[in-house]
Amino acid sequence: MSFLAETLSQFWLTVQGRLFPWLAEELGELSEKQKQLVAILEMLGLEGFISRSQGYAGRPTEDRRAIGRAFVAKAVYNLVTTRQLLERLASDRSLRRLCGWERASAVPSEATFSRAFAEFTKNELPERVHAALIEKYEQPRLVGHISRDATVIEGRERAAKKVKKVKELAKPKGRRRKRGAAQSKPLTRLERQESMSLAEMLAELPRVCDIGTKHNSKGHQAHWVGYKLHLDVADGGIPISCILTSASVHDSQVALPLALTTAQRVSNLYDLMDAAYDAPIIKAQSRALGHVPLIDWHTRRGGEKQEFAPHEGQRFKERTTVERVYARLKEEFGGRMIRVRGPAKVMTSLMFGIIALSADQILRLVSCP
Repeated sequence: MSFLAETLSQFWLTVQGRLFPWLAEELGELSEKQKQLVAILEMLGLEGFISRSQGYAGRPTEDRRAIGRAFVAKAVYNLVTTRQLLERLASDRSLRRLCGWERASAVPSEATFSRAFAEFTKNELPERVHAALIEKYEQPRLVGHISRDATVIEGRERAAKKVKKVKELAKPKGRRRKRGAAQSKPLTRLERQESMSLAEMLAELPRVCDIGTKHNSKGHQAHWVGYKLHLDVADGGIPISCILTSASVHDSQVALPLALTTAQRVSNLYDLMDAAYDAPIIKAQSRALGHVPLIDWHTRRGGEKQEFAPHEGQRFKERTTVERVYARLKEEFGGRMIRVRGPAKVMTSLMFGIIALSADQILRLVSCP
C-alpha cells in the first residue's frame, strides 16, 4: 500500500503543482469541474490506447484521441447526448481546448462522433483503459472487501422477442416408469458454469435487451426494459470488474464470471454479496479462490433467517460501497440516461462513465483531506 500511496502522491503533486498552474496561464482560472476532468484525463492516459490512424488517401481521419477525451468529458459533465456534448464544446472554449481542439470549427460533426463511438465499441476502448487503470493502481494493494451487486439499466429499445420452446411430441403410451426412476433435470446455468472456462461463461450469458423484474422497496414487483450492469467494487468505491447482461438474467448467474475476472486483477480477502447470491456453488468458488464469502441468507428454502457473527456483520456493512458506486455512476457520470442501442454500445457508454468514476475515486484517496 505504501508503494501505491507514493505513486498516487507523486501523480497528484505533478497535476496540482505543475499541470494546473500551466493550464491556468493558458486558459485562465480553472473551475473545480475542469480540474476534475483534467486530473481524470491525465490518470487515464487515453491517448496511449488510440492510434493516430489515417483514412482514405487525401482524407486523414479526424483525431480520435480528441474525440475519446470528449467522450470522457461527456461522462464527467453528466451530459445525456452527443448533441449536448457538441453544443457544450461549441460554447465552452476551455473545455474544447482541454479535449484537443483550438477552434470551434475544428470540432467534428455529430456523424463523425458517431462513427468514432462505433470504433471505440468495436475495439473495446474503455474496457481496455479500465483494465490498465486497475492493473496500475489496484493490483499492487491487498483489497479487504469486494462488494458484488447488479443494477437496472433502462434501455431505449424494444425488448427482444423470446424464442418459444418447441413442444416435444407426445410419447406413445407404454409401460409405467418404476417408482424411484425419476427423470434427470437439466443443469442450471450456475451448475453448468462449474465446468466452464471464464470465456465460456461470458459467451453464454444473454446480452440482448429484454424485460427484467425486481421487487421495489415496498415489496411490489416492478418491471423494466433494458439490461443489468453487474459490478465487483473494491474498498474505496473503485469498480474492478464489469459485466452487462440482459435484464432478465439473475444476479447469481454472473457471480462466477465476475469473481474469476476480479481474481485476475486484484487480490482480496472477503466477498460481500446480498441474498440473491446465496448458493452453495458461489460460496464454494469464493473459498476456492482463497476468499471468505459473506453472503446474506435467503429465506426461499424456509426456516428462520440466520444472522452474521458480530465481526462478520460489521464487515458486511461495507457492501454498501457498491450501492454508492451505482449512485455516483447514475447521478454524476451519465449512467442513468443511456441513449444508444444494442448491448455493445450500451456497455461502451457505461464504461466511459465507469473509467471516469474509477479515476476520480482513486484520486480521492490522495486529494481528500
